[in-house]
Amino acid sequence: MKHPLAPYSDLLEREIHAMQFGKQPLTLYEPIRYMMRLGGKRIRPMLTLLAYSLFKGNVKDIVPYAAAVEVFHNFTLMHDDIMDKAPLRRGKPTIHEKWNLSTAILSGDVMLVKVYEVFSRLEPATFKVTVRSFNACATQVCEGQQWDMHFENASRVSEAEYIRMIRSKTAALLGFSLELGAILADTSENDRKLLREFGICIGIGFQLKDDLLDAYGDPEKFGKQIGGDIIANKKTFLLIKALEKAGPAEKRELKNWMLAARFNKRKKVEAVIRIYDKLKVPNHSQRKADQYFAKAFRLLDLFPESPAKESLRAFTRMLIDRQN
Repeated sequence: MKHPLAPYSDLLEREIHAMQFGKQPLTLYEPIRYMMRLGGKRIRPMLTLLAYSLFKGNVKDIVPYAAAVEVFHNFTLMHDDIMDKAPLRRGKPTIHEKWNLSTAILSGDVMLVKVYEVFSRLEPATFKVTVRSFNACATQVCEGQQWDMHFENASRVSEAEYIRMIRSKTAALLGFSLELGAILADTSENDRKLLREFGICIGIGFQLKDDLLDAYGDPEKFGKQIGGDIIANKKTFLLIKALEKAGPAEKRELKNWMLAARFNKRKKVEAVIRIYDKLKVPNHSQRKADQYFAKAFRLLDLFPESPAKESLRAFTRMLIDRQN
């Protein structure tokens, strides 16, 4: 039996594969096509289509704009991979590894330009509202990424600071994706605000789940290096909570691993995960994620019951239960 969201997925994939970015030089445009065809869950453009369908039925009309959200998302991933020196993305070599650093930067820049080119096809009034919201979102994403990099050298990061960072870096784009659907459906400012906040809540929960999967996920399903955050000493919710709950011995061991210039990656990951398990850090992380997902559902409940709302609820539950 075909999944009820399969028609939306089919529309998105056809649009993404049909997008024209340019032809020459090949070394500028081929990395973009490679990145866009690596797959992925297409969460953000799917949220745009689902939000739109709460108010209108002709989702085909807005597929190009939903696809533009996916282009922006992949642009951020491309530059994020550069900053993180990540070797893999969705189980395949990252752009800077497969080509080179300069190409990855330039190809990413073209992707951002493409987003504005697609949005420029909108009616002037809708374009103005869309770009104002998109610019605010894009700025937040940059702020979140800068906070994330700032945390690398910070001696201490609080839980509140971390939530603020992921609210900007990850959740803002999910919020915009849903708000875009409402903007394109020409609905009220209140509906736009509710959907944006719904997206922010699931975005924070999504990132907290991502932190868990980075340490505890199945490498065959996760598509990225397991324990990558631990190896890179990233201040994830798991590490922040472990440092908060650790006794003197656990804190000393964690800091020794974090300060080590040379180490065996596998041994470091295993040692840190043992500490996480001892302190029951995964349970704390899951509970925090569940709190944000619960808030999201309360916001969704404010909309009238409809098949579209049930689809959005089901899609959100899929995010909660995901393994990659």
